[in-house]
Amino acid sequence: MAELQALLDASLLATRHVESAALVRLKGRTVCAATAGFRVPEENVLNLTYAFYKNLVQVRREGLYFKEKYYKCVRADEDSLYLQNPDGGLIVVKTNAFLLIATYRAGMYPSVCVEAVEKLGKSNAVSAP
Repeated sequence: MAELQALLDASLLATRHVESAALVRLKGRTVCAATAGFRVPEENVLNLTYAFYKNLVQVRREGLYFKEKYYKCVRADEDSLYLQNPDGGLIVVKTNAFLLIATYRAGMYPSVCVEAVEKLGKSNAVSAP
């Protein structure tokens, strides 16, 4: 777990355009690593998982709530969700084994956040079970 947290810190937080991040194991839907102070409630883990498997069209149309904040959908496909609100945004990338969740706040570059999260999602470190 410490290795995964270090990976999140080095790959995402080091960009200075990711505010916080977590890695959720799809099997069991458990948070296996998160950056300091970032907690993902179980309800949000379920909502994000269902967004990919059952509610993708609904998320595209209506957005979703994460940690009691509403996020408008910018992009949603079978591999990633890009959502935003006036305070920042939420990027979620699905791999074979994990959901990689990252947030950014106003003033950070969403494009840098997206690039870092997508790159980490494609790496062998989080794509394989």
